[in-house]
Amino acid sequence: MKTIITYGTFDLFHVGHVRLLRRLKKLGDRLVVGLSTDEFNKVKGKEVIIPYADRYEILMACQYVDDVFPEDNWQQKRDDIIREKADIFAIGDDWAGKFDDLEDIVNVLYLPRTQNVSTTELKTVLRKIDQDKIDEVKNVASHLTELVSKL
Repeated sequence: MKTIITYGTFDLFHVGHVRLLRRLKKLGDRLVVGLSTDEFNKVKGKEVIIPYADRYEILMACQYVDDVFPEDNWQQKRDDIIREKADIFAIGDDWAGKFDDLEDIVNVLYLPRTQNVSTTELKTVLRKIDQDKIDEVKNVASHLTELVSKL
């Protein structure tokens, strides 16, 4: 049995995540995912929208994922790979070169990301929507203030 291991936050689960997990699953028989905890994401400077328990449930419901475990820190990957008896460690190519030190125990692959979709882009759009709503409320408040002053 060939085991694939990967890591990620998987916040705002989207088609890019699905496509990555499908490609990873095709590499072997078993796909295990180290899911970054909310606390670890804070250490990484990432703000998550979906809490860990919900992201865990989403990943476990994905047909390509066989198991999910918490990722609490940068240093745990070596132990996780050994514990899971992973044959391949694969992750998006935005991490290219960052995990080459694991090649003594596992085959390391960096896969291209799905074009034109990312959680960061989704969060940017959501922030813009939020800002547009704030601007709209300010505009209405300004208009109301103007109307009240005329009374």
